[in-house]
Amino acid sequence: MEKCIFEKAHVHTLEETKKMALKENEVAKICNVFRLLGEPSRFKIVYALLQGELCVYHLAELTGGTVSNVSHQLRILRDNGIVKMRRIGKNIEYSIADHHIKNIIEMGLEHLQCQAVEA
Repeated sequence: MEKCIFEKAHVHTLEETKKMALKENEVAKICNVFRLLGEPSRFKIVYALLQGELCVYHLAELTGGTVSNVSHQLRILRDNGIVKMRRIGKNIEYSIADHHIKNIIEMGLEHLQCQAVEA
């Protein structure tokens, strides 16, 4: 059997690796999250929301976008379960719906810092 190394201290055979493979729908879902976060205006919105709950007007100001564009991006993020909204009187406040998003972004920032040290 051909062997591949995935972790420093762990060796898997090809058969073991096949058993750990992701299903196509899992791959699609994970890729969708990265696609959503990979668009700069959406990333800025999500990053701003990591600081706390905000309305569309404050998000537009923080991200340098227009209210119209930020609203559009928020709808996409909301439809995909990344952000959630709640009404407070006439205002709508947005926040992060999935705490895993924070972990993904923090990991990306750590990666960025690691690359800066290596350069």
